[in-house]
Amino acid sequence: MADQKVTVKDIQQAKVEGRKLVMITAYDYPFGLMADEAGVDIVLVGDSLGMVVMGLDGTVAVTMENMIHHIQAVMRGCKHPLVVGDMPFMSYNTSIRDAIINAGRLMKEGGCDTIKLEGGVDFAPTVGAIVKAGIPVQGHIGLTPQTASALGGFKMQGKDAAAAKKIIDDAKALEDVGVFSIIIEAVPAPLAQLVAEAVSVPVIGIGAGADVDGQVLVTHDMIGLFDKFIPKFVKQYTKIRPIILEALKAYGEEVREASFPGPEHSFSMPEEALVQLKKMITD
Repeated sequence: MADQKVTVKDIQQAKVEGRKLVMITAYDYPFGLMADEAGVDIVLVGDSLGMVVMGLDGTVAVTMENMIHHIQAVMRGCKHPLVVGDMPFMSYNTSIRDAIINAGRLMKEGGCDTIKLEGGVDFAPTVGAIVKAGIPVQGHIGLTPQTASALGGFKMQGKDAAAAKKIIDDAKALEDVGVFSIIIEAVPAPLAQLVAEAVSVPVIGIGAGADVDGQVLVTHDMIGLFDKFIPKFVKQYTKIRPIILEALKAYGEEVREASFPGPEHSFSMPEEALVQLKKMITD
């Protein structure tokens, strides 16, 4: 899909063809560019930016203005993947009207291709209304970070049969109202497989095992840039933070000992002009 713009239909067709979907997060222009070049299918501008970019303890304090700002930056670099803008906490919880207006803002002002919001059965009417307004929606079930406190914290969901059945019901409810795909987070792998089998739309897992239709990770986690905590389900493909720290420390040392900048990093001027300048200063 890397040579052309990925569409919602492409994402849905991937499940039909049995092709695994690759989804990562991005929060700014450089990471948008790299996601584009890497050929991923979907880029999520997630409200996780609250933690990994803004230094907050969670996602609740992230605003619409924060999301729009970061979506705009990602869109400047991300031309081929489908870009999903995350609906922040309380942007869709107060009323269906507010939800439609705010979803529209993410697309009109931010420029993203689709939006994502958390919740299952309880939010199905809201999701359905947004879809009817012409805005593609990605669902998010299982562990929903915006309401993690009500779920007992950032913990695995669906441990017992009743809780697992509710998650399956959530997925079916979202499919019924027209989501184009669903993220399922932090649930047992066998449950995630059952969810993927229960609905016709792609189910993309994060901490949900391999038997789903695709995977998503927070980029800052998978490259080892954010290490405040590392979830169990994250694989670090590299650890870039120590490399950056080493470079910053080396820079500091060279500045303090006056070895940087050297002649190769400095501009020169003709000797004659320099002599004339000094004479002008002293005269």
